[in-house]
Amino acid sequence: MNTRHQPAAPAPLPHTLLEDAAAIFTGVLMISVGVALFKQAGLVTGGMAGLAFSLHYATHIGFGVWFFVLNLPFYWLAVRKMGWAFTVKTFCAVGLLAVVSELQPLFLSLERVQAPYAAVVGGILMGVGMLVLFRHRCSLGGVGIAALFLQERYGWRAGYVQMGLDCLILLSAFFIVDVERALWSILAALTLNQVLSMNHRPGRYGG
Repeated sequence: MNTRHQPAAPAPLPHTLLEDAAAIFTGVLMISVGVALFKQAGLVTGGMAGLAFSLHYATHIGFGVWFFVLNLPFYWLAVRKMGWAFTVKTFCAVGLLAVVSELQPLFLSLERVQAPYAAVVGGILMGVGMLVLFRHRCSLGGVGIAALFLQERYGWRAGYVQMGLDCLILLSAFFIVDVERALWSILAALTLNQVLSMNHRPGRYGG
């Protein structure tokens, strides 16, 4: 039997401010393309984005405006439970996505997107974008803050936590869009959260 002690794994190097900034920019841009696909196909998603979509369809006020406003109450929780660094990065990500979503029609025009394509591809893009943010201790606020807190505190997978909360939020889709789009919206949320649950597990990544 080999009784020699295995060398301890080196502590992960923290991300630099430049790396965090690049990650927020990259993640938000990926998510914004998913948002554009969802908007064109008339889909809803989970989290604060889902509520922002629902209110956007109901009031015709921009998605970005609702997304920014809905996240404001959650910064208090972020400061208390996750710290100032997490909160500042999250605020920057939320603000950037709100601005990019409103300005995106100036740079991207989608004439026709089938709902199944938007659900799968948009869900993947948003999931990967959120994964980038999560790995730099950042989120898109709201449900993401709660999901990350529960993972760090109790070891619950952020993807599964967010999936459960998203299911509750997605019920509103049946009152906002037709049944077919509501069902595709559920597939979109499942796709997004499966990306997170497979790739963002406790102990799998440090940085």
